[in-house]
Amino acid sequence: MTLSRAFTALAVSATALTTASSVWAHAELSPPLVQAQESQVFTLAVPTENEEGTTTKVELTPPAGFSIDAFVPSPGWNLDVQSNGSGEEAVVQKVTWSGGSLPTDQATGFQFVAKPDDSKTYTFKVRQTYSDGSVVDWAGAESSNTPAPAVVARSSLAGGGTSILTVVALVVAVLALIVAVAGLLTGSGRRTLA
Repeated sequence: MTLSRAFTALAVSATALTTASSVWAHAELSPPLVQAQESQVFTLAVPTENEEGTTTKVELTPPAGFSIDAFVPSPGWNLDVQSNGSGEEAVVQKVTWSGGSLPTDQATGFQFVAKPDDSKTYTFKVRQTYSDGSVVDWAGAESSNTPAPAVVARSSLAGGGTSILTVVALVVAVLALIVAVAGLLTGSGRRTLA
């Protein structure tokens, strides 16, 4: 009976851990965890959740200290970049992708090369415009219906993070320990020694 409960708890825990990350997540930036002061390719994924229209425009406002250097072409979309300064000193203030048409229940990915300057959480503002004229501002708190996408930058990624696999392994180890202790306490594994 105890072993059955342990396996049930393990199954529930594993399911909760794997499904928590797959919940539909609105506008997102990936990767969500990066190394500070290192350039890499980021992807802004924006889904069309409106049943009455298609996504026709997406605006991204990066936070201060998050330097966008270049953009990957997005076929079917026009790119408009607003920046201060010129050349290598230019600071991107807002990026707009327009002219496309993304239907309901599909998402598009806009890619760019960028570098976070410091170790901290960078929160972005995303404004999504639909063909019916409605607008969604993805700029709310994480718990809201319109959460702002965020990227966490750390000074080092070596050994500092905890993966889902690590958490699952820890849960399995704890459950195995509980089953072993329960077995010892109930005497099911008792042998007489001669």
